[in-house]
Amino acid sequence: MPDDDRVAHLHVKRGNGWSRLPIIRDLRIAVGWQKGMLVTGLVLCVVFLCIAIFAPVIAPYGFSQIKGADGVAFPTQAPPSSEHIWGTTVGGYDVFSRTIWGARTAVIAIVIAVVLSIFIGVFLGLLSGYFGGWVDRVLVVIADAIYAFPSLLLAILMAIVISGGQSSLWGGILASGISITVVYIPQYFRTIRAEVVRIKDAAYVESAKVVGASTWRILTKHLLRNSTRTLPVILTLNSSEAILTLAGLGFLGFGIEPTAAAEWGYDLNRSMADVTAGIWWTAVYPGVAIVLIVLGITLVGESLNDLADPRLRARKSAGEVIGAIEDTSVDPTERPGMSNEAVAALDTPSKPFRVIGGDASSDGYAPNSKEMRHE
Repeated sequence: MPDDDRVAHLHVKRGNGWSRLPIIRDLRIAVGWQKGMLVTGLVLCVVFLCIAIFAPVIAPYGFSQIKGADGVAFPTQAPPSSEHIWGTTVGGYDVFSRTIWGARTAVIAIVIAVVLSIFIGVFLGLLSGYFGGWVDRVLVVIADAIYAFPSLLLAILMAIVISGGQSSLWGGILASGISITVVYIPQYFRTIRAEVVRIKDAAYVESAKVVGASTWRILTKHLLRNSTRTLPVILTLNSSEAILTLAGLGFLGFGIEPTAAAEWGYDLNRSMADVTAGIWWTAVYPGVAIVLIVLGITLVGESLNDLADPRLRARKSAGEVIGAIEDTSVDPTERPGMSNEAVAALDTPSKPFRVIGGDASSDGYAPNSKEMRHE
């Protein structure tokens, strides 16, 4: 048996713990334009997250501040200058400060809306898909009824019911977050329910029932783990929709009061009259902020959706194996592309043989030979 030492020294390379994290793993799998989309989206999201966290440090003024430290009021509708780099609004607010503080409001509203939607939608989806019966029918009818409503109209109705249209910072954020939550619960519910219905009769679930596992353990350990693989994609796409819904509520006057928090949709509403008068800076910067953060989240979501395709993973894995065949070979002298030569060598006898008892008696191959002996 040839060179067992070489086989003994072979080892499988494993990545460290960081390489197995979801986003890091996706970055390693992504190739070409998909990797470019994912990196671009992540950069935009990280930038806006940092802006939201460090808004008090970045913004030179408060979101509702209309006077300087000397007590002098800010000029209204002032063009960009050294004192107000993005100008001021009709109310005397600094556009740059309002835009920076608006990132924090958007991030908080997204977190509240998405977290509530996931917890409620996933929990109801597990119950509906596993138990079935009248519970499933009632929940499906309610989810379909909510899903049939236009999302923005439903969010407006919920905002009016919860806060009367406008509220303080946390009251307005909670109202907006809960309004968006009601809109997106059916999406998580339907996704989880479909997965649970598909896998609840699997062999490992039946085995868990046989060994006496509790219903809660089956739901959380066996069904939940195997039915939430598509949630990251839905989460990112819903986050971008939540930004637009929040901006729509503020634009229509059902969002947060301007003195309670900075909100991009409200700023766009107040800048409509300014644009017709040639005052462009009050609308451009909040609008660009909405476009960029929605673009970043959407790029991440679309990239994750593409990477969830198993055919892409198979192509990438095959490419890695072909490219590294030299490293995985037992014989270090082997090289990629040498398979034809190897097959030819196997077909050729390594030693000459003599034909005995046939029609010919010579070195080589005799078609009618009865015995061949290697010399």
